[in-house]
Amino acid sequence: MALAGVAGAAAVVAAPAVLTAAGFTSAGVAAGSLAAATQSAVYGGYVASGSAFALAQSAGAAGIGAKGAAAIFTTVGGTTLYAKED
Repeated sequence: MALAGVAGAAAVVAAPAVLTAAGFTSAGVAAGSLAAATQSAVYGGYVASGSAFALAQSAGAAGIGAKGAAAIFTTVGGTTLYAKED
């Protein structure tokens, strides 16, 4: 169970760096990034409110926040715990 907590915490700490590396920045989607390529190929000129892309951009611009941190922690921690049981 401790491994799940460590994995969840590590994911929360890493999330801002991962978002920035993918191109979700405080100034918007970075030109030439993976995020820009995805926006162009999948969404074109329209990104739906509440979509995964919109949520990632919001988190990249404003931070993941408490709800985002909780979602990341429980998803990664729970997945780690489930995978370890197999």
